[in-house]
Amino acid sequence: MIQKVSPIKTNSITILKGILNSYSQIFFSKSIIFSVLLMLVSFFDYMAGLCGILSILISNLIAFGLGFDRNKIISGLYGFNALLVGLGIGIYYEYSWLLFLILALASVFTFFISVVLEGIIGKYGLPFLSIPFLLVFWAISLASREFHALGISERGIYTLNDLYIIGGQSLVDFYTWFNSIPIFESLKIYFISLGAIFFQYNVLSGLLISIGLLLFSRIAFTLSLIGFYGAYIFYHLIGAQITEVTYTYIGFNYILSAIAIGGYFLIPSLLSYLWTIILIPVVAIITISSSIIFGNFGLSIFSLPFNIIVLIFIYSLKIRTYKSGKLTEVPVQYNSPEKNLYLFKTNLLRFSESYLYMPIKLPFIGEWTVSQAHNGQYTHKGEWQHAWDFIITDENNKQFTNDGNVPDHYYAYKKSVVATADGIINEIIDNIPDNKIGDVNTEDNWGNTIIIKHTEFLYTKLCHLKAGSFKVSKGDFVKQGQVLALCGNSGRSPYPHLHFQLQATPFVGSKTLDYPLCNYISHNSGKNKLHSFDKPNIDDKLSNIQVNDLMKHAFNFIPGKKLKYVVINGDKKEFIEWEVITNVYNRSFIYCSKTQSSAYFISDGNILYFSHFEGDKNSILFYFMLAYYKLNLGFYQDVEMTDFLPITMLYSKSKLFFHDFIAPFYQIISSSFSIKYVFIDDYFQSNKIVLNSNIKSHFLNKSKTKISFESEIGKYGIEKIIVNKSNGENFIISMLHPDVEIL
Repeated sequence: MIQKVSPIKTNSITILKGILNSYSQIFFSKSIIFSVLLMLVSFFDYMAGLCGILSILISNLIAFGLGFDRNKIISGLYGFNALLVGLGIGIYYEYSWLLFLILALASVFTFFISVVLEGIIGKYGLPFLSIPFLLVFWAISLASREFHALGISERGIYTLNDLYIIGGQSLVDFYTWFNSIPIFESLKIYFISLGAIFFQYNVLSGLLISIGLLLFSRIAFTLSLIGFYGAYIFYHLIGAQITEVTYTYIGFNYILSAIAIGGYFLIPSLLSYLWTIILIPVVAIITISSSIIFGNFGLSIFSLPFNIIVLIFIYSLKIRTYKSGKLTEVPVQYNSPEKNLYLFKTNLLRFSESYLYMPIKLPFIGEWTVSQAHNGQYTHKGEWQHAWDFIITDENNKQFTNDGNVPDHYYAYKKSVVATADGIINEIIDNIPDNKIGDVNTEDNWGNTIIIKHTEFLYTKLCHLKAGSFKVSKGDFVKQGQVLALCGNSGRSPYPHLHFQLQATPFVGSKTLDYPLCNYISHNSGKNKLHSFDKPNIDDKLSNIQVNDLMKHAFNFIPGKKLKYVVINGDKKEFIEWEVITNVYNRSFIYCSKTQSSAYFISDGNILYFSHFEGDKNSILFYFMLAYYKLNLGFYQDVEMTDFLPITMLYSKSKLFFHDFIAPFYQIISSSFSIKYVFIDDYFQSNKIVLNSNIKSHFLNKSKTKISFESEIGKYGIEKIIVNKSNGENFIISMLHPDVEIL
């Protein structure tokens, strides 16, 4: 049961998170620790820090009051530009009542520009970056020349005096000592450039930001160095000078551009790093040229080159006709280069075929045999080579009974033919009589035929059907598994069989597509094997997954369903209750209110798999998810399913710290899942099923079982899970009756 939280508390949390995330959002992060550190740095100039936080608050309150998306407010999307405007105003102008009036107006203006830009360029899938900050701050800078009551700040001119006012002689002494530490000149400029992003032009600010950046993301930290030193070297190559005036440009434009291109908007990879190196000199050219133009108006360019190059590059990638797997835009943004990378690589292993292919299943019910496969012995040649012929055989591999002289003697004759996927009936031929056994009709080669359109450029064709047996009409919408007609012996068919092919065009004579079939079971030599996106071979005995009623009942996670268990760990007992929820985005998950954890899952009725987990990884729900990370809802003795887990699911950030540096190029750590179907008491009236599953970690070529599970499925559902961890810890999760009240 979901705990109710008071509206006041919910609203306060929304505003607080929105403020904190506005700081880290500048570095494309949602790390609270990083946010607190950046907030601290912004207060190195107390007026800048105060103006920054007030500007965020004003912008977020407007967004909240006008009913904008709370998730966007929480993420800092509407706050980070206001923060930059506030920091700039606080730094450049003297403290006065007029300062706060201008700050409030600028914050309002920044919010509305952010919303407008979100609508204009957001429809192209592009971010508005820091464009609102630029437009507002330029407007304030130009207009303030007429604001004679608004004085220019002299803070920063007499740094030691300012520090003495804030922290006394001890702070002055620390600052003097810190600046006397001998470091490379380029490293000093790197730190100042980082600090300049928050309008703090000192080494200490940059040092703290670099530490925060390193802790938040090793990839982002590496890219910040690549961006800085790429610009630093290019400036020296062209003979340009890096002075204090250019520190701001380096921070905003080279460091942030490198992080954005190399690791945030793109999946970090060797190619994304190479493009970062290529584009940094382009950013430098834009920086130098735009500085000359804007200098005529007395304006700083701030982050203009960063915005130009990042938007141009991202937009260019979006309109590619062919998208390379080596330079890939982030499909789901987790605001962490490492998490984006690890999840993408895992999903590429888990679902690479589903990204490329629409799931097409076998076109029949029960077990059939492939009598002719691709590039067949008799037909299936040339442009029509990628097709299958299916028959039904008995235990002696015979396809007929009696003497096989008439179609009715054949097991496949008059058996149901079903839709392989959802689609629309595009064409039907239903006027060709069945042949006598041994005869063929070469004039009406394909026989009675049905063609189904599934998507643009993807059709399935089923041939040699029985005349007058069609259950559908042209133009009908059909669902996967729906009966279409009966198998016959029409056309070029010497004996009853089903011809099946995929094609890109809707015509009866269209050439075939080389296309795999999805989630079927082979039963060769008495062994069952699950195939996902594979191509059957000649003599393979095949069937779609036949769902087991016991498995279907146990894993029927419908919205509102409650799962109640008692966890026995030695002498300790813990009672838990979960609820199945489907959110407004139609994503289903199992929710534990006690630990505020969610295990997201997807089921197509045959295969159930968990997609990701949010919350406490020490919770029982986390182990439950690992036990059933992926499984088919049928039961086939000794069938083993395998899958891959994101390494962030099993390894903490501290354990992956050094691995993160090399992860864009090569991963030496991985983790996997396997499940084996061990026991069933009765295939037709099951009362007990036993499953064994394992989670393994892999380092180079060495594997180690980290967690193993033994599950019992009974008439009430998932009745028992025995969990054994590699460290010797074990516990039992036992099902409680649904009517038991958990207090």
